[in-house]
Amino acid sequence: MARMTFSRILGIALLGGALVFQAVPLRAESSFEKLLHRFGGKDRYDNIASSNGRLEAQSVDVATKYAGRLTEVIAHEGDIVEAGAVMARIDDRDTQAQLNAAKATVLRARASKQIAEAAVMQAESALSVAQTNYKRISQLNADGHAADSVLDDATNTLKAAEASLASAKAQIADADAMIAASEADVERLNVSLDDLTIRAPLKGRVLYRLHEPGEVVAAGSSIFTMLDLTQVYMNIYLTAPVVGPLAVNDEARLILDPVPEYVIPARVTFIAPESQFTPKAVETQEEREELVFRVKLTIPRELLEKFEDQVKVGVRGLGFVRTDPEAPWPADLQIKLPK
Repeated sequence: MARMTFSRILGIALLGGALVFQAVPLRAESSFEKLLHRFGGKDRYDNIASSNGRLEAQSVDVATKYAGRLTEVIAHEGDIVEAGAVMARIDDRDTQAQLNAAKATVLRARASKQIAEAAVMQAESALSVAQTNYKRISQLNADGHAADSVLDDATNTLKAAEASLASAKAQIADADAMIAASEADVERLNVSLDDLTIRAPLKGRVLYRLHEPGEVVAAGSSIFTMLDLTQVYMNIYLTAPVVGPLAVNDEARLILDPVPEYVIPARVTFIAPESQFTPKAVETQEEREELVFRVKLTIPRELLEKFEDQVKVGVRGLGFVRTDPEAPWPADLQIKLPK
């Protein structure tokens, strides 16, 4: 009887242990949790504060100025394109036709100017004859050999010749204005033609390709979204006592989840003037409701240019700042970059 009781008690104990074991399953620690465990904690380093965040980059929408049908979409998602590189083209046949018509208008205006210049020469010749005739008749009239009516006719002929010359010169000015206007139309259409070729506004990576060849797009439609790889940063959130000593351009350090063996230099480029509640995406050891200030840590441009192929946004990591600008960086926060 005692043996049976002990066996039952042992079985119940083993069953209870199994239930407890099943109720508290083991969970593998993620790589980011390991990073937080390794570097986290506000008392980890003297005069050093840290917070987690994600790498971000400035995004730019590459849009079309004019409506039309896409004939080519050259760039693909993930491509790194240089500033000014052709990314897409819109059908330009209508604009080409308008440009040809504007060029023809320029030629017509120049021909009109040549006609006006010939009219000026003719009017100048007629004026010269009228002036000579007027002088001769005026002298004859003074000597009593020509009637006053003849002098009046010579005077009217002179005035008519002067008016004709003025009119011919005005036609030249009008032709010059027509040439300027038509040349301005040519320049405008050349600009429009160039705008139908969509170019990269900056050097960066294509994040989204939003349209394909053959699609008709409206004016102002975005064709691509690009990331400016020269503006990569991490926003971290720190409490008021930590932010107080910080200043723009202070040194900072970043350690990223995928490559925790490297320490990346950065600079404080922005400190929020107003506090906010801690964002949900930020893991801190303080209370979630505590007010914090956003601090922007930007990676140097020359470093981004050197490693542009390896730059990836959205990567989680830790950002570190010094609460004492004169304090040395600890050994495991010394700059360490891939060769």
